[in-house]
Amino acid sequence: MLQSWTAELSTRAQAATELSDRVATITASAVGADGAVRVAVAASGAVTDLQLDNRVQRLTGSELAGIIMATIARAQAKLVEQVSVAVRDTVGTDSETGRAVTDTFARRFPRLPDEQSDRWERDARRGW
Repeated sequence: MLQSWTAELSTRAQAATELSDRVATITASAVGADGAVRVAVAASGAVTDLQLDNRVQRLTGSELAGIIMATIARAQAKLVEQVSVAVRDTVGTDSETGRAVTDTFARRFPRLPDEQSDRWERDARRGW
């Protein structure tokens, strides 16, 4: 019985390590303003790439800022989806570890309400 428990503990530890390794390498990206804004984020949520098309020159500073922030939020929300897949494939979604990791990412990177994102996109298009 002790050997079985030890083996199970070892298997769980390996799965948790694999999850940690996978989560550390996750990246996500999103596009806003019909492709004029492109953002990539790391697993931490930090922006790792920002590309702006020349069309953004037609926007006011506040419009551009809103579009960039919405695009960042969409990219970060995609992290939650990818972490959920990593959890499912390693420790399992029903495990305490899996729920804790998924819940943490969901709290840190909530999905932007579609109406807010759509409003920013629609407002930006008015100037184009």
